Amino acid sequence: MKTPKELALMAARALSDKKGKEIQVLEISDLTTLADYFVLATGSSNTQINALVDNVEKVLTEEAGEEPLHREGYRGGTWVLLDYGCIAIHVFNAEAREFYGLERLWRDGKQVDLTGIVDERE
Repeated sequence: MKTPKELALMAARALSDKKGKEIQVLEISDLTTLADYFVLATGSSNTQINALVDNVEKVLTEEAGEEPLHREGYRGGTWVLLDYGCIAIHVFNAEAREFYGLERLWRDGKQVDLTGIVDERE
């Protein structure tokens, strides 16, 4: 069984593998009971956003035996949420990410170092 942090890092790697942008992992366990970690990423199109989310689901299922408790927004393609209980993965298009500003709302969360996990192509 993987820890919430291990799952969050696996999700970040899965997003990076499909060329997700601006990937961040925020530890929010001290701030809320919603989740222990938020994983955030930006996709360039509806198609890429869906591919990013599909890859996260594939990796977490195959490598950790974890299935999402809930998936929201897949058809809309501007913001998809995968809820795994202890981690929540948010994949946005650039406009939705800017509009909702989760990094601002959760700025008291601790940024997790993704060196060696995420490909830095920004």
